[in-house]
Amino acid sequence: SGSDREDLHPRDRSDPERNSTLETDGAARGLGPADMAAAVDTVTSLCEQAGADLVLLRTRSEAAGQVRDFLIRRRVGALDFLEVRVAVVGNVDAGKSTLLGVLTHGELDNGRGAARQKLFRHKHEMESGRTSSVGNDILGFDPQGQVVNKPDSHGGGLDWTLICEQSSKVITFIDLAGHEKYLKTTVFGMTGHLPDFCMLMVGSNAGIVGTTREHLGLALALNVPVFVVVTKIDMCPAHILQETLQLLQRLLKSPGCRKIPVLVQSRDDVIITASNFSSERLCPIFQVSNVSGQNVDLLKVFLNLLSSRTSYQDDQPAEFQIDDTYSVPGVGTVVSGTTLRGLIRLNDTMLLGPDPLGSFLSIAVKSIHRKRMAVKEVRGGQTASFALKKIKRSSIRKGMVMVSPCLHPQACWEFEAEILVLHHPTTISPRYQAMVHCGSICQTATILTMSRACLRTGDKAAVRLRFIKTPEYLLRHQRLVFREGRTKAVGTITKLLQSSNHLPSNSKPPQIKMQSTKKVLPRWEEGPLMANEEAPTAISLTATQNSSQPTVPIHSPGVSFITVACAQNRVEIGVRDFPRQGSDL
Repeated sequence: SGSDREDLHPRDRSDPERNSTLETDGAARGLGPADMAAAVDTVTSLCEQAGADLVLLRTRSEAAGQVRDFLIRRRVGALDFLEVRVAVVGNVDAGKSTLLGVLTHGELDNGRGAARQKLFRHKHEMESGRTSSVGNDILGFDPQGQVVNKPDSHGGGLDWTLICEQSSKVITFIDLAGHEKYLKTTVFGMTGHLPDFCMLMVGSNAGIVGTTREHLGLALALNVPVFVVVTKIDMCPAHILQETLQLLQRLLKSPGCRKIPVLVQSRDDVIITASNFSSERLCPIFQVSNVSGQNVDLLKVFLNLLSSRTSYQDDQPAEFQIDDTYSVPGVGTVVSGTTLRGLIRLNDTMLLGPDPLGSFLSIAVKSIHRKRMAVKEVRGGQTASFALKKIKRSSIRKGMVMVSPCLHPQACWEFEAEILVLHHPTTISPRYQAMVHCGSICQTATILTMSRACLRTGDKAAVRLRFIKTPEYLLRHQRLVFREGRTKAVGTITKLLQSSNHLPSNSKPPQIKMQSTKKVLPRWEEGPLMANEEAPTAISLTATQNSSQPTVPIHSPGVSFITVACAQNRVEIGVRDFPRQGSDL
């Protein structure tokens, strides 16, 4: 409607003589031909001023005229595109990789898994047909919503650079493993790759079996919106399909999920669900066939309408979490991951860490790639790869971060968190150890204290945890997953308790490889020895590298070997049995 109608009272909008566009309940009334043309011209002019593309989605008739739905998308530069990450989860043999092969390569499956062969990364995956690693595939859309993926006519591969250049929006699929023995990989993909949405795959013939409930619970625990795709409808009998859909709807409506399932059967259903999907209560259910291609086009329209859930600001200090490392011949060390916030440009100086001692190293960004396309900068929410100068791949691990020097980052050994135990066979008590997944961090931690004496399934408590191997870079309010075997717990970090560079008492000092042109022999001073007639009780040593280095006292009771970390050296000292006091070392 025009600007002269903005001052109308809500009850006047239902007056047919005023040709209003809304009923009192918010329903659209429609516009006549002249008013529709004027309204479209106004919206088009506004989009041009704002630098956005206007795409007509559908036209429908109402009592007073026509109603048109448009998609307005921000116009991006030549080397930029909008990115939405979708994690693909579900039980083994649900058709996850096959559906991604059909979507990204535009070729239907032959019923025996031919479409998935183009996505597998390892030989054993091709032989078994089961994904065991985190795979990444892309689907590009032009400003009009058309798929731009065009496989090579000879090898059938995809040119990611060409796809990104032609796309205004790119969907990044995170293909995760469905088998139970690869659960660690799946959890890392859900926490480390930061998906915006989760696509839960369910085989119509098998139903909700295996790890389906576990993957759904993981997505709900991480607050990731979920939509469901039911596959293999071409080979499933009608009554079995209905049973699967009824069981799925019952699961989504259960107190643990509290979703509103919606069966998507037409383009109108897609537009309605996509426009209301950001509320996280709605859960669309698609029924597709990878062999006949039934309803695959509806799924593509839905993916095109998805928008990123998080807004980022470029003026914040840059943070980048690393989820993988590479050593590329002729390039050097390359790290890949997700930009959490801020802006990272070519040749920027960042702090990389923490190392095993909790320190951060200053490094320079040599080159930047997004989806295999060279770029000059990346922003918050975008995945990218960085080539780094003068650093070895062995010095970098998953879970490290690259941050702006102005943040003055600190490594953390201990932290407090509010956790909810989803499942545990018995009880959890202090000194219990389990694997902590937090972002791209994957490390075992020990529960030091709890607000309750013991924890069982369904209990919630405040706990204090400590990493057992290396310190990590953590942030308050980060989500974490706590798992060990069949034990599952989720929570949020509430407080960082310790930020120091010293080693914990129960861990060995790391072996740090440093190149040196001059060798300096250390000088050792004997310390007091306390022992009884039968066995040694405690040994105290003092090590000095040279006169400029501080002395480092080491106390280690009742051991036969002591590992000493002093400056840049790692020295092992063998301790023999001392039958009496006053013995020499």
